[in-house]
Amino acid sequence: MGHIKVTYDLSGITGLCLIEPAVHGDSRGFFMETYNAKDMHEAGLEYTFVQDNQSMSVRGVLRGLHYQKQFPQAKLVRVIRGSVFDVAVDLRAGSPTWGKWHGEMLTEENKRQILIPRGFAHGFLVLSDTAELCYKCDDFYHPNDEGGLAWNDPDIGIDWPDVVASASGYALADGTALVLSEKDQRQPGIQAAFCFKG
Repeated sequence: MGHIKVTYDLSGITGLCLIEPAVHGDSRGFFMETYNAKDMHEAGLEYTFVQDNQSMSVRGVLRGLHYQKQFPQAKLVRVIRGSVFDVAVDLRAGSPTWGKWHGEMLTEENKRQILIPRGFAHGFLVLSDTAELCYKCDDFYHPNDEGGLAWNDPDIGIDWPDVVASASGYALADGTALVLSEKDQRQPGIQAAFCFKG
């Protein structure tokens, strides 16, 4: 191995991993391999990715928590510009950590990647002026297969950094309002979505 450093089972959640690539830099800039199937295989991470996605969001945007119902996707997520707080929530039936979450700061500076197995909800909060995410998926996107959970569900209890509540809603500490899609503003809590199944 040697080209990547892997931290396994983040927050005790089996399969959720942090990947740190080897970065080679000098006065000209840097070079790194953002994905190497051989390194992943040697690290025991057996995935075949079939789709690459990229998104751009502005400060205060919160996307999520999203998951796929019948066609779950594993995702390898990284930030190429800006910084986000990236969150995964375990929704795997029978998992001892069902409903547990883990968050990571992903930034263009730290170049960390989070590997999210199938069966998780995923979301992120943009903390920089703008942020661009790139992520690999191990299944294709299937329209009409999306599920979602409330980003602020107290039963999950995500500790979103820098988020404060006020009479007018939620914002970052500097007053930047949180921006959620209409759909994400109406997502159910985990207990309602899964009818108390864990």
